[in-house]
Amino acid sequence: MTRFPPEPNGYLHIGHAKAMFIDFGLAKERNGHCYLRFDDTNPEAEKKEYIDHIQEIVKWMGWEPYKVTYTSDYFQALYEHAVELIRKGLAYVDHQTAEQIKEYREKKMNSPWRDRPIEESLQLFEDMRRGLIAEGAATLRMKQDMQNDNKNMSDLIAYRIKFTPHPHAGDKWCIYPSYDYAHCMVDSLENITHSLCTLEFDIRRPSYYWLLVALGLYQPHVWEYSRLNISHTMMSKRKLNRLVTEKWVDGWDDPRLLTLAGLRRRGVSANAINSFIRGIGITRSDNSLIRVDRLEYHIREELNKTASRTMVVLHPLKVVITNLEDGKVIDLDGKKWPDAPADEASSYYKVPFSKIIYIEKTDFRVKDSKDYYGLAPGKSALLRYAFPIKCTEVIYGDNPDDIVEIRAEYDPSKTSKPKGVLHWVAQPAPGVDPLKVEIRLFEKLFLSENPAELEDWLGDLNPHSKEVVKDAYAVPSLATAVLGDKFQFERLGYFAVDTDSTPEKLVFNRTVTLRDSYGKAGPK
Repeated sequence: MTRFPPEPNGYLHIGHAKAMFIDFGLAKERNGHCYLRFDDTNPEAEKKEYIDHIQEIVKWMGWEPYKVTYTSDYFQALYEHAVELIRKGLAYVDHQTAEQIKEYREKKMNSPWRDRPIEESLQLFEDMRRGLIAEGAATLRMKQDMQNDNKNMSDLIAYRIKFTPHPHAGDKWCIYPSYDYAHCMVDSLENITHSLCTLEFDIRRPSYYWLLVALGLYQPHVWEYSRLNISHTMMSKRKLNRLVTEKWVDGWDDPRLLTLAGLRRRGVSANAINSFIRGIGITRSDNSLIRVDRLEYHIREELNKTASRTMVVLHPLKVVITNLEDGKVIDLDGKKWPDAPADEASSYYKVPFSKIIYIEKTDFRVKDSKDYYGLAPGKSALLRYAFPIKCTEVIYGDNPDDIVEIRAEYDPSKTSKPKGVLHWVAQPAPGVDPLKVEIRLFEKLFLSENPAELEDWLGDLNPHSKEVVKDAYAVPSLATAVLGDKFQFERLGYFAVDTDSTPEKLVFNRTVTLRDSYGKAGPK
């Protein structure tokens, strides 16, 4: 029996995908069960929006909880155990401020209220529960070991007062248990066999077992593993929350974030994420920074097999085919898949070829060179699925850098064999523009490999992490694309339909480039 216990104070990120893979995956592998348990002990930071999102994203990731529970389901039992702890002389009501508690812990000094009579603590705790004591004026602390070198044994707080309605429990309670008090106890109450968590909780293990022993409760087995650290991103939920609330990004599902909602919106599948997690393995080595290229490798591996091919021109340059008669449109077949069988119609899409076509501006140069395979004056290039064309004239605008139009002749016999192959889009009918789509290109959100180490981490944000191309041109068949569809735009990368798409205009997010930053189709 395991549990995946997120706090509903934000959206889940890829680090939670690793926790899910371990919690749900190990239980499934060993014919056990895994709870989805909301660690909802802080009503000030928690929202129903987050609860709903977490349930939905766990399902999207492919996991089926044994039960969905909440720490707040156990508030009554936790309260009764707190009373029992006071009666045993193992907890007391304290009036120190947060600053005083910190100072006394550093000096390894007992609180002046540590040895107050049990009956007095019982009465004060009851007053806390009834809302008769002001917020911040009292806490319930466990009587552990203030002289212990492990600060997680320094009389941890078990309960604090918060006059805040709870998103799940409503306004029944005004005292709320701490994580350190509730977590181990709910693990015990739910008969968890293996309590799995990341290594930063390693130092909390003595406190975990101290409380269960003090109350004579069943003790689960605790095991810690390394958390997931990925380059060029932020994994702290607190910092992610700041990026969202201060509008440095466009919400929790911004495709530049490694939130699971952001990855999904970008076009990444749960299968690719789980494949990445499986590939990095489970260790207790906590110093490794995984390059984001490794994640992108798994994304490419899947999309290469599942994303159908099509053609889009991001920055169109007009080309007039001078030897094709006006009004003529030749319907050609484009391959959705590289190895599409010739007799399978569903593996092809129609590509119109007409007098006016568009190529990428970057696929034309005025000055040719030996290592350049694009179009240049007097030079030929092959249009994908179509004909070779040869540039015969360049039409300039007001200055020599302003190229308005290229004129070219096509080779209907296809006898010429140029080396360069270009993607392109044509007018589907005379005087009719190609399908216009919006393309969003994403780069790494942070410039540094490890922005979490920087004091001014906001100053490390990449100013070019998002580029919006408003009027790209696409082949007509792309007009039927719907949310969830993923494509390889030939020579440009893998793209997915975005939620901002409307019937009037489709929006596509670049999921990943065709090759990594090293020019390879796999990780460094």
